[in-house]
Amino acid sequence: MIPDFLVTHSGGFHADELLSSVILTRLFPQARIVRSRAPEWITPGKDRIIYDVGGAYDPDAGIFDHHQRAAPLRDDGQPYSSFGLIWKHYGRDYLVASGLPELHVEAVLSSFDAGFVLPIDLTDNGTLSPSGPLAGLTLPALLETLKPVFDEAEPEADDRDFHAALAIARSFVEARIAQSAAKLRAEAMVHRAIEAAGQGRVLELPRGMPFRPAIVKAGADHLLFVVHPREKDWCVTGIRRAEEGFELRADLPVAWAGLANGELEAVCGVEGATFCHNGRFIAAARTREATLAMAELAVKEALSIGV
Repeated sequence: MIPDFLVTHSGGFHADELLSSVILTRLFPQARIVRSRAPEWITPGKDRIIYDVGGAYDPDAGIFDHHQRAAPLRDDGQPYSSFGLIWKHYGRDYLVASGLPELHVEAVLSSFDAGFVLPIDLTDNGTLSPSGPLAGLTLPALLETLKPVFDEAEPEADDRDFHAALAIARSFVEARIAQSAAKLRAEAMVHRAIEAAGQGRVLELPRGMPFRPAIVKAGADHLLFVVHPREKDWCVTGIRRAEEGFELRADLPVAWAGLANGELEAVCGVEGATFCHNGRFIAAARTREATLAMAELAVKEALSIGV
């Protein structure tokens, strides 16, 4: 079915129908978004897809609501929002339409669902309630700040701000998927570098890229540091132990912390050393050879203290 209309509810908007609209407008750019609760619009028809309104979930009829009794659940029992339902049925087509290589479609489909769609579903259904200082900075909260203020007098304010927020929501979806695709491209490069490194403790990459997921996937637990070129110099960085937090497999030497240029050269004994962050997770040098020398010194110190 190629719809003429994409129908969602009028009034205040939330992340789930905004993000659903991102997916649907990419697939059906000729369709017009209609924001309404009028029965003539939220009744299924061959010319429309209805989402986040209508009181039914019937993919064959083109209606994707989740507010009704016996609302649809994921296989693990977690609830869908309209975004989850739209992604379930249209996510694969969206990725293909976005130009993602077929080889990567299933991996990105799954990772985007788990890391982006599911949190929106859970937040919309009230089963995930972020708290603390960052609670107001989640994507659903930020998108809702784009709604009109309570005393906005313009009758079309909700629709006006919905479409403005839709452009912003689109940028987040596209950027997240682009990052996921880039990680998969990087994974192949990192795996080749791991093979080249053998049992060495230092991984050399041809450029900066996401490396931790590929290192973990490869089971390369022996690696302690990564070296790669930047625009004008080279750097050596630590490898985080876990996805969350900042603890590293090994820190750079404590004597290097916060030093730069001549002071750092004098302490580490490597000509061309230019900088070491006070947190000891990254250091830099002017040349590849100097950076590799720093990395090897860092490995020796780490092994000497039993890392």
